[in-house]
Amino acid sequence: MYILGILFSRSAWRFIPSSHFLGVFFNNCLCGHASNRNLVMVAGHSIYTSSSCDKVDKEDSWFLESYQRHPGQAATFVAHIQKGVEIAADDDEALLLFSGGETRKDAGPRSEAQSYWVVAESKGWFGKQDSVRSRALTEEHARDSFENLLFSVCRFRELTGKYPKNITVVSYDFKEERFVRLHRSTIGFPETRFLYSGTPSQNSREAALKGEALVRAQFQDDPYGCLGSLRRKKLGRDPFHRSIPYPNGCPEIEGLFRYCGTAPYPGYLPWA
Repeated sequence: MYILGILFSRSAWRFIPSSHFLGVFFNNCLCGHASNRNLVMVAGHSIYTSSSCDKVDKEDSWFLESYQRHPGQAATFVAHIQKGVEIAADDDEALLLFSGGETRKDAGPRSEAQSYWVVAESKGWFGKQDSVRSRALTEEHARDSFENLLFSVCRFRELTGKYPKNITVVSYDFKEERFVRLHRSTIGFPETRFLYSGTPSQNSREAALKGEALVRAQFQDDPYGCLGSLRRKKLGRDPFHRSIPYPNGCPEIEGLFRYCGTAPYPGYLPWA
């Protein structure tokens, strides 16, 4: 049985055996990241579903939840991708990771992360291909914002052999407090080495802030997302029952991955 990979062309998705896919895209990448010290993580928010990559700015090319169905929503995804590419282009020591799993059953077994990588490819890496493409990879298992951060840190360790010196997160501006005050603190990463780049949402500001306040309150009560409603939400965002490979690749923080509680993780953290 073949595991399928995705090759991109400007006109269509094409499915091919993953062994060839890995050879085409990653043979020159996986052994060349030891010099990368900083993580730039773009959090995924949707899955690209069109058979053509000529319509990345169109809402009907993306799988959108009801709360995302606003004119200009697709452009916000592209803005995140472009911002991540530009930040990585300005830092030769940065590794760019698009993060997000196969979270929507009706979108098929396509990940948010792979969608973002393909959009970047379709846009010619926004004029930064020569400097960024070889340093842009994916983290394809995250099911919520906390996992976007934690899983990307582990993926960075897997690719570079070390943990990031600095982290920059790219997402919506109204999620800054969630990432900076909650998720960063939950994994014990130093605030002075954690940056956030937020862009506006197409939702009304009032509605976005109201919804964000509810999610933030859930993470305040359940910072590791392992209990109650946050756990149920994650299970619902794994329709294809993917086995999560972590903490393979980051054995030093296995305890952090296994921990579930409301108090701060008491174990060793290599960046603390």
